[in-house]
Amino acid sequence: MATIKCGNKTFPDIQAILFDKNGTLEDSESYLRSLGQRGVRIIDAQIPGIGEPLLMAFGINGDRLDPAGLMAVASRRETETAAAAYIAETGRGWFESLTIARQALAEAEQYIGKTPSPLYVGSLEILKSLSSAGLKLGILSAATTKEVQKFVITHELRDYLQLEMGVDEDPSKPDPILFLQACQTLAVEPRTTLMVGDSVGDMQMARDAKAAGCIGITWIGNSGNVQGADVVINQLDEIQVLEA
Repeated sequence: MATIKCGNKTFPDIQAILFDKNGTLEDSESYLRSLGQRGVRIIDAQIPGIGEPLLMAFGINGDRLDPAGLMAVASRRETETAAAAYIAETGRGWFESLTIARQALAEAEQYIGKTPSPLYVGSLEILKSLSSAGLKLGILSAATTKEVQKFVITHELRDYLQLEMGVDEDPSKPDPILFLQACQTLAVEPRTTLMVGDSVGDMQMARDAKAAGCIGITWIGNSGNVQGADVVINQLDEIQVLEA
């Protein structure tokens, strides 16, 4: 077990730390914004006039992606469902709407390609440091498990992680069952496990699961995006191991 310090907050007896992926370890803003914009254009070409409200729903405003918006924090399935709801408002049936949404996002993904998003500065170093201190580490993301695994392989993180977990079916964040399942896989108790994430959903999930603590990271300095956090940091290197 280790004692972890962030700012003026100390967390004793920690065995494991779970990290969100998008917006926490991975600077995925550009990719997610482009994916949403392309998907909206494809849908708007079939249903003229739906583009602007759908961009707003996705949390996309010009060259800015809302870090608390749909594209940034929702699972793929939730994004498809939200887009389908807007399509259904035009009078189309639900299954047709869902098909249009899924096909548009899949086509957008194929068009943009899978150029890897970069790691945030310090991501690799903090994983190395925490791993060498004997902590169990994992990724718990709203992205699909396949996307998480690809991210880990691309950035050569597998040596430092014992868990690569995404959301493939319901439930999604902030359901605490995800955190509990992750802890079970790592063979640790929630009360000895920390959550590091960039969204309210990450914080709520961990708190409801009775985690040891919630560390909110906001690279843009907006602590409102991580309401419920025990401590808010702006850089990953603020996570320090005092003793192990």
